[in-house]
Formats: sequence, C-alpha cells, structure tokens
Amino acid sequence: MELPIDGAVLRRLASWGASRGPEWFVRYAPPVIGVAAWAVAGRERRALAENLRRVRGPRAALRDAVDGARTFATYASCLTEILRAGDGRGALPGGVVWGELHVIDALAKGRGVILVTAHTAGWETVGPLLSRDHGRRVMIAMRAERDPRARRIQDAAREAHGLIVMHVGDDPLAALPMIRHLRHGGVVALQIDRAPAGMRTRTVKIFGRVGSMPEGPLRLSAMTGAPVVPIFAARLAHRSYRVEAFRPILLSRHAGAAELDAAAQQVAEALASFVGRHPTQWFHFHGS
Repeated sequence: MELPIDGAVLRRLASWGASRGPEWFVRYAPPVIGVAAWAVAGRERRALAENLRRVRGPRAALRDAVDGARTFATYASCLTEILRAGDGRGALPGGVVWGELHVIDALAKGRGVILVTAHTAGWETVGPLLSRDHGRRVMIAMRAERDPRARRIQDAAREAHGLIVMHVGDDPLAALPMIRHLRHGGVVALQIDRAPAGMRTRTVKIFGRVGSMPEGPLRLSAMTGAPVVPIFAARLAHRSYRVEAFRPILLSRHAGAAELDAAAQQVAEALASFVGRHPTQWFHFHGS
C-alpha cells in the first residue's frame, strides 16, 4: 500500500485529532499514527531510508527502520501540534532561537529579511516566533500542494498563526508581493530543500554529492538588498522546539554567477550542518 505523505490522509487525521481530541490524545496518539504510516507508506519509507543513509552514512537495517519510524512519528506530532494551535484549543508551540543575533543583525539593516528554511520539524513555528519577539509579519512563499484538501487544512493553520501564505508557481509576477513585503520591512520565508522540475537552480555540493538549490531566494535578495538568513527547527519534546539561525548572507545588487554560487553553497552548508545533527528531523520523503 502506498500512502501519499504530501496528501490529505495524515493531515485530515491530524486535523480531526487536533480539533476534537483531548490533550492526552494530541500528545500521545500522533507518534503511534506516524509509525503506522511509516509501516504502510512503502515509497516514502524507501525514499526516507535512502535519504538517511545519504545524511549519516550506511547503518544496519534495524537502525534504518528505527530512524525512519522516528521521523514519521515526529512528523505526525509536529503536524498535530501546529493544527491544534491553529484551531485555538492549544498554545502555539514554544521555541528557543539559537543564533538569534543573526536575525537581529539582519533585521537591523532595514531591508526586510529572507529566511531560507527546509522541511524540518516545526519549521512553521519560526514565523510566529519572529512575529511575537520582533513584531514582524512573516510571509511564507511556497508552491501549492498537489492535493487541494491538504493545502486548505495546512493554510488555515498557518493563517491562524498570523502568517501570510502565498502560493507561487511559474508566473514571474509572483515575486511582486514578496518584493513589496520586503521593502516594507517584512520577512519572507522560503524552503530550499526541494527544487521542482523547471525551477531555476544553482549547483551545490551537499552530503558529499552534487545537488541543486532553488535560485529564487538569492535573486530576490540581490534585487531587494534583503539579507538571507538560513534558519531551521527541530522538535525537542511536546510543543517544544529548537530553532537555529545562521549568519546572514548578503548579495550585491548585480550578483553574478560566482557570487550566486557561493551564496547557494553557504546555504547548503548550513542545511547540511543542521540536518547532520538532526537527521530524523528532516522530512524528506521524496527521492533525491
């Protein structure tokens, strides 16, 4: 049986549990559901095992199984906690920001900030934390998910946290709202660990292999002068997250290929540093 992890199956279950379940259910049921999903989602399970080997090297089959099940369990817990808070019945997950001075330095430049992040545990807590601690509205720009039901569930939770959700595609005018938001001192968050077919990318080296990274955030930075801050999150316990921010990356107005490549590699190294220390917190359920 194949279970589409980016579809509505887990999100509908998580939404039901978050909105109707008691606190003990929200705390203890999601990991069980996540492990069950790992057991039946053959395609995603195999892709995740390959990705774990890529990040931390080969391990015994039992270790791969344990780490894979743990990743799915964490994914289900994160999803339920975000939906629970968005439903108004639970508090927003809390987090400690390590390297927060990097964010403060970037904000001080007064040109807005571009956060580049990944599909890691609790990444959606970063925006509400910045809104709370620094009074900045955060716009999440991302491609629309293929399943409209999954998109509606997730977007409703994001908007309940005060995030501005913008879906981008291949339209070159899609960047205009992001540019306006940055020029008013806002924060734009984009994920850089997936590059759909047709997207312009830069070549990077990550985990000992050649990979690709979306070029869009870097071009947006060069256009607006907004610093790029790599930032990722890991779940520590129930509704508790660790957020790590890295040194801001500044690009010149007319950044050339060499400068863009260097910036992309710096982002890749930040992602590799974080994921290398938290391999089961990266929800990379697709083939590399």
